[in-house]
Parts: sequence; C-alpha cells; structure tokens
Amino acid sequence: MRTQPKRFRELEASIDGVVASYSSALEIDNLESVALPNKRAVIEAIDHIRSVLFMGFYSTRALSPDNLRHAVAEHCYAAYHLLVEQIERALTYDHWMGRTRCALRAGSGEDIVLDLFRALPKLRAILNADVRAAYDGDPAARNVEEIIFSYPSVEAITSYRIAHLLYRAGVPMVPRIITEHAHSRTGIDISPGADVGARFFIDHGTGVVIGETAIIGSDVKLYQGVTLGALSVPRRDEELKKRHPTIEDGVTVYAGATILGGDTVIGAGSVIGGNVFLTRSVPPGSKVLGRNRSDEES
Repeated sequence: MRTQPKRFRELEASIDGVVASYSSALEIDNLESVALPNKRAVIEAIDHIRSVLFMGFYSTRALSPDNLRHAVAEHCYAAYHLLVEQIERALTYDHWMGRTRCALRAGSGEDIVLDLFRALPKLRAILNADVRAAYDGDPAARNVEEIIFSYPSVEAITSYRIAHLLYRAGVPMVPRIITEHAHSRTGIDISPGADVGARFFIDHGTGVVIGETAIIGSDVKLYQGVTLGALSVPRRDEELKKRHPTIEDGVTVYAGATILGGDTVIGAGSVIGGNVFLTRSVPPGSKVLGRNRSDEES
C-alpha cells in the first residue's frame, strides 16, 4: 500500500487539530450555525426589494403600465420567500440561544415580511425625497439618474431604511446583516436602530458612522467622515441609555466632525464645521467652527 506523501499527512494532521479545537472549552464555536440566517440570501432579498423601490432604474426590460405589476410581483415573490426563511432562522436561533428581547416567536416571519411589503409605497416616497435632497444639495449632480445609479449614500440609506423597519419589528440579526453589507460596499455605517428623518443626504459619504440610538431630524446633511457616536458606556447599561446624539431639523455637519453622547443635542438649523469635536449640546441656529472655536447664534 502506497504511503501518503508527507504534505498530505501534515494536511490531515492539521484538519484533525481544527476538529479537536471544537471539543475544547472555546467560548465561540457555533456548531449550530446551520440555523443562522444566510447572508447571501438576505442580500439577494434586499436586492429584489431595491429593484421594487426603483423599478424604472433597475429593470432589465422595458416597463409599461401593462407589465409593471408583473415585474413588481416577480421581485416581491422572490424577496418574500427568501426573507421569510431568513427571518425564521434568525428568530429560531435567537430563541434557542436565549437572547430574544422581544415578543416575536418563530412563525412570525410571514407577518413581518408582509408588513414590510405594505410599507413599500411609503418607503418609496421617503426615498424619493432623499434622492431629491441629494439633487438639490449637490451642485455637481447632473440628474436624478446619476444620483440613484452612482451615489453611495443612496445605496446606504436605502439599505438602512429597509433594515430599520425590520429592526423596529424586533427582527434579530437580519437588519444588521443588511446595513453592514451596505457599509462594506459604500463606507457608510448606519445602524439599523438609528432614527433618521426625511430628506436625508450624505455627501461623498466615506467614513460616516451613525450609531444605534442616534436621532436625526428632517433635512439634515452630513459630509464624509462624520461620526455620530457614543461616549464610553459600561455594557450592562447599554440597553438602558441613549448613547448617541440627537441632530435636529435642518442641521449641516461638515467633513470629519465628531459628535458624541446620548445627551448631546444639536439644535435645529445649526452648522457644525469640519473636524469639530463635540460632546455638549448647542442651541438652534448655532455655528460651531473648528475644534476650539464656536460662534453660537440663536
């Protein structure tokens, strides 16, 4: 009988070592991960929903009033089956691990997805307003088509708004998969738990971070590198506290600014300059310029 070459014996020994590591006292082994949501399936479902939200832009064939319903139905049925299964996996796994903080139970997936689909007309209106804000707020934008096809903020905000609806419904894990995928593609990190108002625009976008308990009003504009983050909070208190700032209506935050803390409120109509570091509230109409300069106007 032929002896296996040394490299194969070493490979087999390495495989045995990996298998043995799963029987040790490692805290994270997750052999039950078969029950976890499948990331690719979640993203495929979101791509179908994005097509429904912007049918005229992502359709692969000409659309008319005669075939529109059929085209929408194709995407909705595909997204429905994918998303129901992945939400069921998330709910089942979360309950199995004893982590659930909401009243949802396995078997809720169909109702959750139907609620999401019922919200799509309203979501389309909100996203149309976001795109219009981008067009009105960026002199470099030549047309709406350019914004929808090429602006990373549109992809990030679309993913966030879908994920936020699922987050509010109490779905575990899936909303984060959606927003982190958008983060990996666009460089814009919006937590699905953040509360973002209408006509929201992120210009350029790379490096923007918006935390879970952030509240953003209407007509807010952020530039690249803005962080709406948290001050250090002990983990046992995280679920009890608002950790991220509130940005009121009509605020502009320029590139590189960092605004931290759950008690920090940026008053309506304020302008926060580039590279400002803020851990305190400012009244409406303020202008905060530079790291150590401020000109607050009521």
